[in-house]
Amino acid sequence: MRFVSRQQLAWATYDWANSAFATTVLVGLFPVLFNSYYAAGVDPGMSTFYLGAFGNSLSAMVVMVLAPTLGVIADRRGWKKPLLGAFTALGVVGTTGLFFVGEGQWGLAIGLFSLAAVGFFGSLGFYDALLVNVASPGERDRVSAFGYGLGYLGGGVLFVVNVAMVLKPEAFGIADKASAAKWAFVSVAAWWVLFSLPLFLSVPEPKAVGADHPAMGWREIGRMIKRVLGMKPVLMFLLAYWLYIDAVGTVAQMAVDFGMKLGFASDALIKAILIVQFVSFPAAIAFGWIGERFGTRRGIYLGLAVYVGVTIWAWFMQTVMDFYLMAATVGLVQGGVQSLSRSYFARLIPAESAGQFFGFYNMLGKFAAVLGPLVVGVTAAVTGNPRLALFSLVFFFVAGAVLLSRVDERATMRESLR
Repeated sequence: MRFVSRQQLAWATYDWANSAFATTVLVGLFPVLFNSYYAAGVDPGMSTFYLGAFGNSLSAMVVMVLAPTLGVIADRRGWKKPLLGAFTALGVVGTTGLFFVGEGQWGLAIGLFSLAAVGFFGSLGFYDALLVNVASPGERDRVSAFGYGLGYLGGGVLFVVNVAMVLKPEAFGIADKASAAKWAFVSVAAWWVLFSLPLFLSVPEPKAVGADHPAMGWREIGRMIKRVLGMKPVLMFLLAYWLYIDAVGTVAQMAVDFGMKLGFASDALIKAILIVQFVSFPAAIAFGWIGERFGTRRGIYLGLAVYVGVTIWAWFMQTVMDFYLMAATVGLVQGGVQSLSRSYFARLIPAESAGQFFGFYNMLGKFAAVLGPLVVGVTAAVTGNPRLALFSLVFFFVAGAVLLSRVDERATMRESLR
């Protein structure tokens, strides 16, 4: 018996493709190049504001607004793959465009980065929705985890090459570090295109549902929201997911800042990012087995329990080795929590409306990027203690787990039989 089928492998390869953008552009090189090159001469405080407000928050807001509407259209018209392709193209064009931006052209850099980020985040809902088309309910934990595992591995592999390019540009025949970072962006775009092809060539488009339905505007979105609110298991899961995925994302976003506040060198922080990437590859796949063997919800509980332990551990952290060990521990559960959440949600929703529901799922994921960092930032500002700031995330993990325990899967099954 094969671990995954040909179609499932083709679907999961998209995770390998787009994760290069997350590691090299979002987390790794763009913030550094923006501050040192694109925004050269700009006040450091203002450059941080431009990156946060216009680069990250604006793109997240655009995706939040578009995702539910486009999810409805994708289901009604059978356009999951076309819309996935459109957002992929937007991400690739924006990423490639960064190569042509000169020193000091921070406005153009932010604009292209925002377009690329909208392409990246906007594509996820349609990609996730295709999971229900390539995997049966009993296979979804394994296939979802396999996708996340490939994503961490693929993103990590290219990130290693990109970091080497920036650290030793002369070894690659490149003039300087800034030019090397630009070529790294081009490599991300090429990687994204190349490894997206298996999905577009091998994964079939799900059948359109209600293609002749006249209501495609806000009235239909209102009906969709009412439908979600009326499905208690789905609503309860989304509330739980909003809380704990907020904390998961905050740990990832704030880890480098936390390490800097403790006085760790920048090269140590890059090593920690790489540790997370490569540990997450086998760990995410292992969580697929845990979900199948012991239950998806129990697998999520396990991951959240480890996260609680990590936030407590951070309180006592002293050395760089401690930081590396914490990074490895996060890597053990980060992909598992994400992948099992995706497959668990797929179990709760009607397959024919996957585009709509995953539109809300990813919209909530974007909205979740707001509260956790805000709580951590305010706690740090008020107390001056980065350890206490990170410890504040315990509430999110515990509250999310409690709400998850109240999800009644049997109610979903009864609803599907009506």
